[in-house]
Amino acid sequence: MHVLIFGASGMVGQGVLRECLQAPDVQKVTTVGRSPIGMQDAKLHDLVLPDLSDCRGHEAELQGYDACFFCLGVSSAGMSEADYTRLTYDLTLAAAQVLARLNPQMTFVYVSGAGTDSSEQGRSMWARVKGRTENALLRLPFKAVYLFRPGVIQPLHGARSKTSSYRWFYSLTRPLLPLLRALFPGAVLSTEVVGRAMLQVARHGAPQPVLEARDLSRLGQAA
Repeated sequence: MHVLIFGASGMVGQGVLRECLQAPDVQKVTTVGRSPIGMQDAKLHDLVLPDLSDCRGHEAELQGYDACFFCLGVSSAGMSEADYTRLTYDLTLAAAQVLARLNPQMTFVYVSGAGTDSSEQGRSMWARVKGRTENALLRLPFKAVYLFRPGVIQPLHGARSKTSSYRWFYSLTRPLLPLLRALFPGAVLSTEVVGRAMLQVARHGAPQPVLEARDLSRLGQAA
């Protein structure tokens, strides 16, 4: 497989990047971001886009991929709905529309979140915007679209969140997360399991497009 990763410097992106580099059936991994990922590997290529919502001039470099793992995301804390929509819906769809046109046989995996509102009518702003984004992605002409809705994720193998509030949370809960994963394997995931679940749906698909934490746990364990 040839794989694109948006957001490889984030916690989930770091996890899936590691799994892709270790997977023998992944021949090429291209990370797309505002700066180089800062790693060296024979499989790994960097595509630097100063504006991630504008892929013009880079279409040749975005062709020929079997899967895209879209791990970009921001916290909605303190943001207006307009700003959160711009960074969540607008940016995601700008990239996805180009990829669907260039790679119609691509499997597109979008990291959403537990509690996303598919009706787009609920009271939670972030959940409405995520739901609108999910619904729009499902209408694009990809081979397949899968919407990942993880809840709590344990960072493994050096993965680290870029959001300060999340780093604080993981620092406080680090001693408890392994126990919680053992007690609730279908609710508390790891970056390793999420990354393996992405590869599993890229290889073999999944029964439904919306995948909650319990579904991701099963897929990650099967990979």
